[in-house]
This record gives sequence, C-alpha cells and structure tokens, in this order.
Amino acid sequence: EMSLKVTGIDFLKSQNTQQHHTDGYNIKNLVVRRGQPFQVQVSLNRELRPADKLSLRFGIGENPMKNRGSLLSLKPEREDFNGWKISVVKKNGKECLLSVTSSPNAPVGKYNLHVKTDTNIYKPENGAIYLLFNPWCEDDVVYMANEAQKKEYVLNDTGYIYVGSAYSIYDRPWNFGQFEEFILDACMYLLDKSKLSLNDRRDPANVSRAMSALVNANDDNGVVLGNWSGNYINGTSPMDWIGSVTILQNYYKTKKPVRYGQCWVFAGVLNTVMRCLGVPSRCVSTFDAAHDTEENLRVDIYLNERGEKLNSLSFDSVWNFHVWNDVWMKRTDLPNGFDGWQAIDSTPQEQSQGRFQCGPCPVKAVREGDVYLPYDSKFVYAEVNADRVYWVVKKVNGKEKYFKVGTETQAIGKNISTKAVGQNRREDITQEYKYPEGSKEERMSMQRAYSFIHPSGLMPRSGYASTIQTLGGNTQPLVLKEPVTKTGLQLEISNTEALYPGNPLEMAITVKISAPGNWTVDLTGSCQLQYYTGKVKANLGTIKETINLEGTSEMQIPLKIAPDAYMKTLSSVEDEVLILVTAIAEVKETNDKLTKETSMRFEYPPITIQMPEKAKLYNDFTCAFIFKNKLNVILENCKLLVEGLGIFKMTTFEQGDIMPGRIMKSEIICTPTRLGEKKIVAKLISNQIKGISTEKAITIT
Repeated sequence: EMSLKVTGIDFLKSQNTQQHHTDGYNIKNLVVRRGQPFQVQVSLNRELRPADKLSLRFGIGENPMKNRGSLLSLKPEREDFNGWKISVVKKNGKECLLSVTSSPNAPVGKYNLHVKTDTNIYKPENGAIYLLFNPWCEDDVVYMANEAQKKEYVLNDTGYIYVGSAYSIYDRPWNFGQFEEFILDACMYLLDKSKLSLNDRRDPANVSRAMSALVNANDDNGVVLGNWSGNYINGTSPMDWIGSVTILQNYYKTKKPVRYGQCWVFAGVLNTVMRCLGVPSRCVSTFDAAHDTEENLRVDIYLNERGEKLNSLSFDSVWNFHVWNDVWMKRTDLPNGFDGWQAIDSTPQEQSQGRFQCGPCPVKAVREGDVYLPYDSKFVYAEVNADRVYWVVKKVNGKEKYFKVGTETQAIGKNISTKAVGQNRREDITQEYKYPEGSKEERMSMQRAYSFIHPSGLMPRSGYASTIQTLGGNTQPLVLKEPVTKTGLQLEISNTEALYPGNPLEMAITVKISAPGNWTVDLTGSCQLQYYTGKVKANLGTIKETINLEGTSEMQIPLKIAPDAYMKTLSSVEDEVLILVTAIAEVKETNDKLTKETSMRFEYPPITIQMPEKAKLYNDFTCAFIFKNKLNVILENCKLLVEGLGIFKMTTFEQGDIMPGRIMKSEIICTPTRLGEKKIVAKLISNQIKGISTEKAITIT
C-alpha cells in the first residue's frame, strides 16, 4: 500500500487575507487573525481514505512541545485542541480543502505549519503563518463593533499627531506604515525579545505593556533612543522623522536602537506596532501635560522678579504637549467597567516595576479617579489633572524667599486630541479622560483620586524647600479652585500680529478688572523661548508697568520683541521652540495676585504639493513640491523629506539656502504599487524652521 504523502500545500493567500483584513501586509507568508477560520488546500499523492492519519501541526517558538502548549496537533473532525479546530471542507481526488479555526485567545505570533501523514512530515516553504489579534471576532478581547473605527484604528496606515501648544494646536502628518516590508517581522522580533510567556501572549494587556517598554531603548535595547539634549549630531533629529517605517526597518536590520526620538516619535512607532499586531490603537496628545515627579498632583513653577521662568529650581515640569497611545481591549484582569480604551506610553519618563514602561491604564479609571488600578494609573492621572502653582523667588535680607503668586486648577490636561475616525480633522476626547471642570462628578472623582494619592501640603518643592518656612497653613490642596480675587482681576495673553520668524514678535497682555473703584495694578511680563518639555532656552525680554484702572475696565499692554533678540537662538537650536509669555499682576490696594502663561508657536509659509487626483496602478505620474520663502530671513540648509506609502520610499532632497522671496520646486516620479487612497507627506526643515509639514491624497485605481 502506497503510504500517504503530501505533495504540496496552497495557503490560498488572496482569499484568506481578504477575509481576515490582512491583504495589506507586504510579506510572502500567510497572515491571519485569531478566532476566525482560514482555508488551506493540501495536495496528496493519492486519495484520502477513512483509515489515513492526517494532522496539521502548528508550532510556535524555538522548540515547540505539546506539553507546553507550543505545539498544536490538529486532526480533522476531532474536537478542538486548546480551542483550535480543523475540518475537511471538501475532497476532490488527490486534493483536500481544510478549514482551520484558531482559538480567539490563542497566543499571537509566528507559527510554523507542518503536515503529518502516517509517518511522513511535510514542511512547506514559506510555511510560517503569522497569527494576529482580531478586532473583527466577537470572542476576541480586542473586538471592536464599529466598522469605521476598525478601519481607522487598525487598518489606516497614515494619520496625524497633534503638537504645538494649547493656544495653537497643529497637526503633524505621520506615516504609521504597519503594512510595509519588514514591519510585521520587526514586531514579531519585538514579541520574541519581550520574553513574554506563551500564556502572556494571549492577552493584549500584557502585550501592549511589553511593547511600551520595547519601543524605547532604555533598559532593553529597544527601538528608539530618546534625546532631549538639543544635540543630535550622531543620529537623526527627532524633528526629521515623518513616519515609523524607516525607524522600524532600520531597527530590524541592525537590531540596535535608532537615534533619536521624542514623545511623538515614541507614540508614532508604538501606534504602528499595536496596529500591526491587530490591536486597535490611536495617538493621543495632551496639551499642558504635567510631568509630576512626586505624584502629589501639583506642579510648582518658579519665576524670578522679572517674571521669567527659572529652569534650575523645577523638579517637575509642564510639557506643552505630550503624546501617548490608547489601545482598545476588554480588561479581563480588572473588575467590570474598565473595558475600552487603555492608555499606554513608551516615552521613557519614569520606571514602572523596574522598567521604562507605562500602562495599560484604563481611561475610565482616570476619569473616575480609580487610581489604584493597574497599570500606572496614578502617573497618567497626574499628567492630566495636576494643579499648577506659581512662586516668585525674591531675595529678602540676602536670603531667597518664595512668594505664592497664583494657582491654576484648570490648566493641566487640556484639549486631549486624536485624529477623528474617517476624517482628516482633530477630535477632542478630553471628556473621555475627565469630567467637565467644576462639575459635581469632577469633584467626586478628584476626592476619590486624592484618597489614594495622599498629597503633601502646599509647600514649594524646589531643592531649597527645606530652608524656608511653610507658606501659610494651607495643607488642603483638595479642589483648589481658581482664586477668586476681590477685584475680579483677569489676565489674557495674545499675539497681535502673525508670529513669523524674522519679524518682530508682537504680543499683548490684557488686564481686566470687574469691581467698581480705582485700582493700581503692577504688571510684570516676560517673553522666553522654550522647548516643548517646558524647559526655557532663552530670555527675550521683559516689561514692567504700573497701570490705573477704573471700575469695570481693561487695558492692553503691548509686548514687542525685535528679530535680533531671538533669531540667533532660533537658528542654533535643533528642536522646534515655542514662544512663552508669562504675566504677573498685583493689585496694590487689595494685594490680589494673579499669574498667567501662554505658549505660542511660530507660523510658517506653506508647502504645496502638485499632482493628479487619480492615477493608475503601476503607471508613473509626477509629483511636485513647491515652497515660496515669504519670510524676511534666509532659510539655511533646507532639506525636503518626502514619503508616500505604496508609492515611493522616504526620500530627502538637499535644497541648500532659500533666499527671501525665492521659490523652491522639487519633482519626483512616482510609481504606485497599491490600490486605494494613498497619501504623500512632505516636510521642510532648515536651521531657522524645524518643520513645515503638508500632505496630499491621491486615489490609485
């Protein structure tokens, strides 16, 4: 009797990947999602008979073994094995069509398929099958019911990351590129590197926590090395990336951390990794995010007598923006009510359980003040809920004394933003993270959080804090409301002209009073350049004025900075800097004090992209990038970075110096290799400007 042998196997890739929403992956192997059937066609040397033994063996890891659960041996029509099952769909002569359904909580990863017949084992080429999380499967914990959301949070390979400041938010286009060549393999490498047990690979909570640790290079040689020093000589400046693809490809090729990243780079790469593995994921930007080192829900800001912020005293800081990720899942490890979005953060800020990792923290736990829940919920809560307290440092009899000049309770965690589903616009999701300021629910949530955090009383927390007396007996920071002043004193800061590099910066501080009477107000204002982390780079100028206001009235005090005061600094820094204006007002008659700060970003002329609206697959078309320097300054060492997923790889054009009024034009010949709507992203960088971005979509038919 001829023994049964397999002569070939067809993974029916195009049919399977369409059904599994994995047809985008640029890889030879079969990629499928767990809990959903896929089919394979087995060719045999003779017809299959009832007495024949045939089994499919799926092995994962270096040395797959049945008793460890890393080797699954599936026989047709037997009941399931570890939740997997396999059946014969049809037999046709020597052909046999099999259907395989993996368990909806199977470990994700790369499985090798061998077919055993009697005593023969057949090993197909490209026999590794990639098994991913499945948001389309109701029994998978990452199940997401809404189709448009899955299209955005799992399948969209482009998007935006929101940066800037609360006063001026702008979108930075970012190519996630989770389907590009080697990206899936890089993610599989990270999974192996994470040393997660097979059992831990079933749960997206464990996987997302491990990925938040591995996307930064700290303590595990992960993907991106963070650098906030301003010196990026032996690497790529964080401002120069326009997507995750180059980063993950380089990392996979060299197995060494890629230099350098800051928060939006970590978030962009982590978003790519989570979407690639099949977990719905989004980038989340918080404006005025507290980086509070002591979990006391307070950030202390120190000013000198000119109203300039001092770097040296601050242990904690407020970042103009911070970007992390939300991933979608049921939390089977927590009490009910905490399913849905979970915050994870791969920017290395603080260690959690001995590693630089953060989350998953249920967004609902942040909103409800349940900050005892894993993971890192106190840290995330403080980032969006701390109070900001201002202190002026004055010399009194040769000793430094601290005077409290204001408390802001609604200043932290503003305009929490992500890209809207299916639309190229910003969606504000602040209400998912916190109740409306001043509402009853907010107060209850805050009281709940405080009961777990036990903040220390209201004391300045600088390195010199031990040498001074406590300022007043106020040790109850609970629900610190905006100080209500006797005079109804208010401050507003705005720019009166567009803030173009090379022009004077024209801003104004408006002082308002609402109480009847004659009031004398001492106003101090300062203008500084600062990094997005809140660190001051340069002092540009200050004003000090005493003004008189009568009854309900207001006065606008101009603050003007000449180009010479800031252009040198602007050209010498590698990072994008923001304009920080701080104002302190004191009413002489009542001793009312108030402090306000606003960060603004520079404005730039646009880049335009010229190309057809539609193109045919594999048919060349021309794409032109045009930029006119409308500024009054020479833009030195200009670089244009462009990338179009499914059209062309990331390309850099060195443009040299662009004189004021000059027009730059660059062209690239494009050959589309994938169907559907594709985006081209462009970014211009020079010594004076750190990133004018734009994008344009084209439909490939």
